Amino acid sequence: MKHEIRSTTVLAMIRDGRLAMAADGQVTMDSMVVKHTARKIRRMYHGKVLTGFAGSVADAQALADRFEAKLEGVGGNLTRGAIEFAKEWRMDRMLRRLEALMLVADTGKLYLISGDGNVLEPDDNVAAIGSGGPYALAAAKALLRNTEIDAASIVEQAMRVAAEVCIYTNDKVTIEQLP
Repeated sequence: MKHEIRSTTVLAMIRDGRLAMAADGQVTMDSMVVKHTARKIRRMYHGKVLTGFAGSVADAQALADRFEAKLEGVGGNLTRGAIEFAKEWRMDRMLRRLEALMLVADTGKLYLISGDGNVLEPDDNVAAIGSGGPYALAAAKALLRNTEIDAASIVEQAMRVAAEVCIYTNDKVTIEQLP
């Protein structure tokens, strides 16, 4: 029997030159919560890049290691690293079987990367992935348009909204910021 694992809500945004990325801690297998405090955000390239993952842990770890190697190989150039990584992910026979999405960002750029070769840069510097992503994204966009609060406060509040409406998202939120 194959178990469906739903395990992530990750939200990132850049506002006023500051990056904030938040992720909930819940991992759910079928109808059971198996972990409340998973860490889904990783710092890369000397702490200058944040990466968040949605998907299975093993797939996310494999992809994180590959992305980090690409980023190191291009001297931390996030755009070039993201494009090179997406090409490799799409072309590599083993990698393209991995099911995950990634948010990668520094204080100037934010990208959503998928295994089908997409490297998407949101128009408004806010993006979300995972089962609660649409809820967190909607809340963040509303706060972005109607308040002057900082990026960290927006992602925190938006993640709280997602936790209230998505059964696969909890309120054990981790927030990482740059700079």
